[in-house]
Amino acid sequence: MKDMNILIVGVGGQGTLLASVILGKIALEEGFDVKLAEVHGMAQRGGSVVTHVRISEKEVCSPLIEEGGADVIVAFEELEAYRWIPYLKKDGAIFVNTQQIKPMPVILGDADYPEDVVGFLNANANKVTCLDALGIATECGSQKAVNTVLLGAMAKELPFPKETWLKQIESTVKPKFVELNKTAFEKGYQA
Repeated sequence: MKDMNILIVGVGGQGTLLASVILGKIALEEGFDVKLAEVHGMAQRGGSVVTHVRISEKEVCSPLIEEGGADVIVAFEELEAYRWIPYLKKDGAIFVNTQQIKPMPVILGDADYPEDVVGFLNANANKVTCLDALGIATECGSQKAVNTVLLGAMAKELPFPKETWLKQIESTVKPKFVELNKTAFEKGYQA
């Protein structure tokens, strides 16, 4: 496997950090060096959250991904995909939950939510996968499973066996939510 740089972006409360922990544990189990770096922007109040995940066969020296250096971006909502697209490599892939969460400046009327974010992404990225992860998660039994739906969608892009993903979900998620999250992962994987 070549070095892999993945950005996981969303807003506070969506489960971006749990998704990055699951991904990091998978890479470690598969024998890779992994570095995670989390950046919280008023996350408890619905602000932006981004996690840099760097995976390599060699030692990873810096946890941060430079602009134009992400192989994959996993965006938990459209505006975060829009904000972070400059970090995607030209041949990179972006996975986007089509949910729109309006930030406070938009709610107050001080800013506009960008129009046709999906069109913008398609014009500026090589591989764009959009899915209603919120709808899929809700079908599975909890809106909070958006993170595992998106991990499932991204899993095909990475060289890790599906069984390893499911094992790490089982070992990381609270026991009473394991089956729900495994189902959400499978639905994302099929999407």
